[in-house]
Amino acid sequence: MKKDIDFPQNQNVVLAIAPSEFEQWDVFLINNGSEEITNILVSSSGFGFDDKGEKVSTSTLRHFFDNLQGASFLAVEKIDPTVFHLNNEYWISYWIDGTLFDRRFLFVPDSITEQNCIQVSILDKSAVLHA
Repeated sequence: MKKDIDFPQNQNVVLAIAPSEFEQWDVFLINNGSEEITNILVSSSGFGFDDKGEKVSTSTLRHFFDNLQGASFLAVEKIDPTVFHLNNEYWISYWIDGTLFDRRFLFVPDSITEQNCIQVSILDKSAVLHA
């Protein structure tokens, strides 16, 4: 039964989206913890409605990374501002010391803006941080 499965929580792994060059933005996975995370699977997709009220969705992108050391980050993908009016969802699965962790990050429509950026010290740049 689902109620019998232990779903451990880890708040040390976060996602940030930062402005980049050529009007693109970069998505970063940040490991604020001290432990290495391994076998990282990132799945991203966008969904919502267009200006006519029709349902729209983006392709689902999947990325795999071998590991990410503690107190470090990696670039996951580029994201185009034309999809910022959609819900942008990221599912992250990874292992820490033999335990599987799974976390969902949802950037709601129009939340990825310059006005919502804060200084993220590990990136040494401003970004929209989802913790």
